[in-house]
Amino acid sequence: MARRLGFRHCDPRLAFLWADAAQPAARWHGEGEGPANYFADTPIGAWAEFLRHEGITDVADLAGVRRSLWVVELPEDGYVQPAVPAAVGTGALSSYPACQDEARRLRAAGHGRIEAPAAALQPGAARGWAATAAGIAPAEPARDGIVWVLYGTPELTGWIAVDAGAPPASVLPLVKALQP
Repeated sequence: MARRLGFRHCDPRLAFLWADAAQPAARWHGEGEGPANYFADTPIGAWAEFLRHEGITDVADLAGVRRSLWVVELPEDGYVQPAVPAAVGTGALSSYPACQDEARRLRAAGHGRIEAPAAALQPGAARGWAATAAGIAPAEPARDGIVWVLYGTPELTGWIAVDAGAPPASVLPLVKALQP
């Protein structure tokens, strides 16, 4: 079976997947509707999700961050895109109920995986880096980030990339602040 790689941050004391419904509500699931496991298509996207939800905007605050970053093999197919306007799918906290309603509709229709635009990253911020003779440079073209949500308790393989570390300061200007 073909696989794609997803990136996920978590508390270093815990497993990299939620295994029960006792998780806080988020954009694509409400209270008691888990497990819902969210993955970014880039490490920067995973870090941005954490920084956005914690409201971290100052480089000095990164010194207190201790998170693990996992690289996880995800199923290649079976994802559905939510039918919400882009401004809703990447919007403020006030857009969460509409996203949660759409996710409920999709799950009721038998869909267990969502692919959606990353709400935590600025447009174009999911680009990587290219090695050049002069060092590194932003890779072209710029691209938007993606988030995958898998519902239930999938059997996935993950590799720890960062153990009890902090995101690089270069991620801070790429994060879209979470508005009420």
